[in-house]
Amino acid sequence: MTIVRLDAGPRMSQAVVAGGLVFTAGQVAEGPTVTAQTEAALAQIDALLARAGTSKANLVSATIWLVDMAEFAEMNAVWDRWVIPGATPARATVGAPLAAPIFKVEIAVVAALD
Repeated sequence: MTIVRLDAGPRMSQAVVAGGLVFTAGQVAEGPTVTAQTEAALAQIDALLARAGTSKANLVSATIWLVDMAEFAEMNAVWDRWVIPGATPARATVGAPLAAPIFKVEIAVVAALD
């Protein structure tokens, strides 16, 4: 099996392509609100999926970490605009602290290749 790593660093890769799937690292972004951070993280995911040869139309699963579950509806409003109806992935959302206090949301996805 061929494994391709995108933006490989000493600790992690931003995405790994293996076995017909693309696995993204958790994506975070700076911004004043969970809306802004979610939009930016999803844009980063779009770019990674495109570089790997797929798109959000092929999502298989998603994991979302949210610092404040009181912002669940706000994050979901952005998510709902982003996902393609009928092509929504299996998803888990977890309330958890993130690596730095400036981050409010982190999103990782798995997508099938085209």
